[in-house]
Amino acid sequence: MELRLGKSDGRLFVGGVRRRNVPVGLMAKSSKVYLVRHGETQWSKLGRHTGRTDKPLLETGRAGALALAPRLSGITFSAVFVSPLARARETCDLAGFGDRAVVDERLAEWDYGNVEGRTTDEMQVDQAGWTIWNEGPIGGESLKDVAMRADEMIERVRDIDGNVALFAHGHLLRILASRWIGSDPQFARNLALGPASISTLGTERTTPVISTWNT
Repeated sequence: MELRLGKSDGRLFVGGVRRRNVPVGLMAKSSKVYLVRHGETQWSKLGRHTGRTDKPLLETGRAGALALAPRLSGITFSAVFVSPLARARETCDLAGFGDRAVVDERLAEWDYGNVEGRTTDEMQVDQAGWTIWNEGPIGGESLKDVAMRADEMIERVRDIDGNVALFAHGHLLRILASRWIGSDPQFARNLALGPASISTLGTERTTPVISTWNT
């Protein structure tokens, strides 16, 4: 699979197919996209790949989600979007945005297929050196698939006038941030993202940037 940025015009090529120019500046220069990861679940605590299995928040996860409310309450949002999965929706509710959030299927976590519920260490017993970033799952989504969903989400929010909040998941948000700055989605492997964390994307002059990360 080839995934690269064209040198001449910054457009994305996937497998040689030209796609629309995705990672661009959005809205006013002072506006940001807030990426909010859901609170802790039992599987996230254990490092298990949690895609479409809808594990509930732990008490620590609920506490983390509640702690998001005062951090976000002073910010005016023009739009709030949330993953359809319950752990993200509950986090959104506890943070105080459940009554206005719009569910968007593109914010669902990576479909891990045969990796679902397994840790990297468990996968490496059968396949030395395995990582989700290099090998991907069997029977789920490829990294290219998830990157394309992230690109589509960026296109949805980039023209909104004002701040936007996205309540979603670790791998999906890491890939979305990578695509925001025009990087290959594999760059996401370098972006650690904790439960109930807030990160922001914006622009510096005309350049898309990661403004804050994993706070």
